Amino acid sequence: MRRWRARGLLALAAWLALAAPAAAQQVVAADYRQLMVQLGERADFERLPPRREPGFNLDAPYRERGLWIGERFAGQQAVAEGPRERLSGTPAAPLRLRTGSQRRNLSVAFHRGFGSNALFPLGADGFPRLTARGEGAVALLFDSGQRAVGVRVHSGYPSPLGNRTGTGRVIFTFYDRAGRALGRLEAKLHEGINEFGFRTAGSAPDIAGITIENTDPGGIAIDDIIYSLPLLLG
Repeated sequence: MRRWRARGLLALAAWLALAAPAAAQQVVAADYRQLMVQLGERADFERLPPRREPGFNLDAPYRERGLWIGERFAGQQAVAEGPRERLSGTPAAPLRLRTGSQRRNLSVAFHRGFGSNALFPLGADGFPRLTARGEGAVALLFDSGQRAVGVRVHSGYPSPLGNRTGTGRVIFTFYDRAGRALGRLEAKLHEGINEFGFRTAGSAPDIAGITIENTDPGGIAIDDIIYSLPLLLG
């Protein structure tokens, strides 16, 4: 318990140091472990059988209940910077998902760090090259607006040459259904599993989509996206 509390305090310090000014943010950091109790849905990529890296190449959007996953939103472009890709441009209204070009979108593979399947955003070098693993961008599009969401990110894999080169940062940008930015939060990654939670500042279900980018030298993997589904009234 003390270890998790200390890790949470370190994560909070990272958010306070790197987040944009609070007045500009309509999304704020929250505790992932608390959100696990409150949110009822989780995308864990276990619908696919476990397969060692490079795993399964996904050239089409990936579907979970209440959630579509791709590379970016309509109106955005993926720009190569070496093996890594970053997003540029502004999402068009209404928010719509777009995938990357063939073999430069997403993959799912068994991940040793998580001990389960995980999602890899693919960079410019493309599937199945190790230099593409975790170097791209991910876009999440929710069927219904979210008040709170969370995600786990693994960082600190050895580089494709086998040496460790340290960790980078992860950047989350949040959008409403019209493609307007609700906020941008950035954090320093530590080696291993990082847990991130978010809430809208006014508790309104405004989060329709999220993009995730990173500067990690070895690339990132994503697992256990938590969110909610609308209540069905009978």
